[in-house]
Amino acid sequence: MKEPAPRSTHDLRTLTPARVALGRAGASLPTRALLDFTLDHARARDAVHAAFDAKALVAQLAALGIAASEVHSRAGNRGDYLRRPDLGRRLDEVCARQLAAVAGNGRLAIVICDGLSPSAVHAHAVELMRHLMQHLAAAQIALGPVVVATGARVALGDEIGAIVKADMVVVLIGERPGLSAPDSLGAYLTFAPVIGRTDADRNCVSNIHRKGLSYDEAAFKIAWLVREGLRRKVTGVALKDESGGGTSHLPNPKGGSV
Repeated sequence: MKEPAPRSTHDLRTLTPARVALGRAGASLPTRALLDFTLDHARARDAVHAAFDAKALVAQLAALGIAASEVHSRAGNRGDYLRRPDLGRRLDEVCARQLAAVAGNGRLAIVICDGLSPSAVHAHAVELMRHLMQHLAAAQIALGPVVVATGARVALGDEIGAIVKADMVVVLIGERPGLSAPDSLGAYLTFAPVIGRTDADRNCVSNIHRKGLSYDEAAFKIAWLVREGLRRKVTGVALKDESGGGTSHLPNPKGGSV
């Protein structure tokens, strides 16, 4: 029997966007690899400093039939946000009072945040919400308050969730840009949100972007974790993703099937 031909490290390039088998020119990278790295680094930096248009996002959500409130953290500007992560974890006091005035009881609150990649939020949040609404409806989970937050870190969702009296909060946030994915969106789920929660109390569904986890796959996982988290009254290390990694066969909101 003929043995298979040996595989080359260059074959890995068909399996991953990671920088592998780049080659070399003397003791350095080839010019093409260096230029590609420089371009991706610039894209990542641009994603961090991109402007966040909360009002446009609120309008896009309204077109889906989702009413959203607009708030901001205690970070006064993007520079403060990047230098002082603690400010991004607390809600502006005026916004906190305004949110408390309209708060009501709800099982699930969703907070959409700019995070470290506003570009990711503008690129993916609305389409993810479109799919997520279908999966939540299929699981008979009523959606509570939806909040769009500027200058936000993940932990800001804990304070918002506590103010609106939600049993669980899902934070959709722009993830720290990588050199292969400057526009990756992440979802963080926390049961019984309150100030002081840690990452051990959260579940995360990450790498939601065009070359990563699809909208339907991500929505399926998020809805499964929401349903099981509410049923078991836990999230984080106490709740493992046993969804099977599949997707449902819900109708595609744009027609056809997914």
